[in-house]
Amino acid sequence: MVRKFKLIQSLWLKWTKKRFSFTRQKTLTQKDVLVFMYQQGYLYLVLILITFIAGVNYANNLILGFCFLISAILCISFYITFKQLHGLQIDVSYTELGQVGQPLILELYFKQPQPQARYLWIKVDAQMHQIMFTDLQHRHAVELNPNIRGVFEYPTIQLFSVYPFGLVRAWTYMYLKGQSWIAPYAKYSVTQQQFSRQAQELDLDEFRELRDFRQGDSIQAVSWKQVARGQGLYVKVFEQHDDLQSIDIDYLHMPSTDHEEKLSLMMGLVEQCEQQQYAYRLLLPHAELVKGVGEQQMLQAKRLLAQA
Repeated sequence: MVRKFKLIQSLWLKWTKKRFSFTRQKTLTQKDVLVFMYQQGYLYLVLILITFIAGVNYANNLILGFCFLISAILCISFYITFKQLHGLQIDVSYTELGQVGQPLILELYFKQPQPQARYLWIKVDAQMHQIMFTDLQHRHAVELNPNIRGVFEYPTIQLFSVYPFGLVRAWTYMYLKGQSWIAPYAKYSVTQQQFSRQAQELDLDEFRELRDFRQGDSIQAVSWKQVARGQGLYVKVFEQHDDLQSIDIDYLHMPSTDHEEKLSLMMGLVEQCEQQQYAYRLLLPHAELVKGVGEQQMLQAKRLLAQA
């Protein structure tokens, strides 16, 4: 019995994934919307059955008329609930790169050809979102929290409505084909202190020469030692080592034996380099990122660490 149930469940899942596969955009048609009784609707059916039996047994036209009235309400509910989803265009937008510990935003854009009040529920994993809109376009954001580095498969989205009486439910599934890469959590350890000391050393430029004071020079650059000796007013000139202001973030040099912890420490160093605007190079066992700094460098570093 259990085996048969699992087989039916597996066949149902396979059928729904094939029928409700979703890329980036879809307009819900008749074949995309499922409709059936919902919770209180079963009690409502019992009420219809009781009034019908009572009306027939007692030959009471008033009871039969009431039975037909509530039956008509149920039939109308099927149509109204179905129309809540039918004809609705859905666009999905998501970022292809995220990070553990940071929310991953899934954006849903709803469009309809004519203004209509729509009362919908969105179910994503354990999250339930209730939305209502009458405009031609509506945006709703769902916040996901990935906790594992690597490929993130988006969960199944269920969109449904029980409007107007809660007797009937119309629903559809969205099996997103897209995926995102999740970078590791940024961890700071002893390596952070070493990096901070190295960054401070890079700020110390090498003294090159003394030159005569010129109008517009900063008073802070004056060599007061020469002034005290009566040798004149001179300014210290330093030689900057721009070529030294770069960091090699090497996987082999991370102070850990655990693969995931090594990647987390590297992620922490990447964030520090970006905060202090130091160019950095990323060295992984099977990949390398050339020296650079900035938003694009950060995105490439996250992607490499996510795929490592």
